[in-house]
Amino acid sequence: MPGSLYTARARSYLIKQRVDFEETIPADPDWTAITQQISRWIIPVLVLDDGTIIQDGVAIIDHFEAIGARLPAYPQTPAHRAVSHLFELFGGEGLLRPAMHYRWNFDAENLAFLQRDFVCGLMPGATGETEAAVFGAASGRMRKAGASFGVNADTAPTIEASYREFLDLFEAHLADYSYLLGGRPTLGDYGLIGPLYPHLGRDPAPAALMKARYHNVWRWVERMNVPQAQLGGHVANGEALIADDAVPETLKALMRFVATDFLPELVAHVAFANDWLAARPDLITGTNGLDRPGMRGIGMATFDWRGHSITTAVMPYRFWLLDRARRAAAPVATLFEETGLGPMLALETQRPVERHGNLEVWGAPR
Repeated sequence: MPGSLYTARARSYLIKQRVDFEETIPADPDWTAITQQISRWIIPVLVLDDGTIIQDGVAIIDHFEAIGARLPAYPQTPAHRAVSHLFELFGGEGLLRPAMHYRWNFDAENLAFLQRDFVCGLMPGATGETEAAVFGAASGRMRKAGASFGVNADTAPTIEASYREFLDLFEAHLADYSYLLGGRPTLGDYGLIGPLYPHLGRDPAPAALMKARYHNVWRWVERMNVPQAQLGGHVANGEALIADDAVPETLKALMRFVATDFLPELVAHVAFANDWLAARPDLITGTNGLDRPGMRGIGMATFDWRGHSITTAVMPYRFWLLDRARRAAAPVATLFEETGLGPMLALETQRPVERHGNLEVWGAPR
């Protein structure tokens, strides 16, 4: 769906690689059969020419990286690879609060657009009471999901202040670089485009904010949705990454933001997961330990976030991305210590999260 956060990651990557693809919507007649094969209703899903199904934007990127990408998303140098994995994690998971707040708490600006956008993806042509019912069900689920990410009336002003702080930092970085690490997008850019395009760069209220005050960020959003590496505004070095594996101060400032804004949530979620696993010593390896294989959350964890005590949903998928980021960060631990992210290197669930059959499952105890 055009408004889907996780679809944006995969779509941007396919566009940049100039992969020939056709995008369909959940109203497509084949969708029901696909959901039965992957055991849940979740997007994005890629169906290859031979019928192979790949669910999840990160998994889709990894598939094409394995067979050879036009613009490789994985940097080859240690600092750049670690930073890219960090923002792969933060983009898809750490910006959920502003994404959901700016979509669902600005009805005067957003609601008419969202209603047509959702209905066009779920039941094209629906009108009247049917249209209202389709959107009511979908928006109700999404508003409930927003609450599970810590979005409420008390946290709203802080979410907005935090998001503007992030935009200020990203704006400053993009004044000198076309993408997060230089002249071409990497995993971190594809992580960040998830919230920054469909929710925060496309919905009317946050799009107006971005265009009015953060021109460099908006131009990056545009660049991430076209095949060209650059569309003006930056000169030299073509598609090269920043020389000598350097991490400029503007990027370190963004890393410090992640440490302040997102690290407390990761700490709380890993602690919750380890307690949850300890209470299930007989959990069968290769399962999610829940009633249904397609379930994503294992509970709710409470922690302090910018002066608020908030409770958010704990989803093992996040630990899969965290492990990727931790492994990449280990060779450049000093960089992570310098930017306040040192504690992340020790965050480890008692069992790793693995993905098999397009589902998240627990591996054997470490």
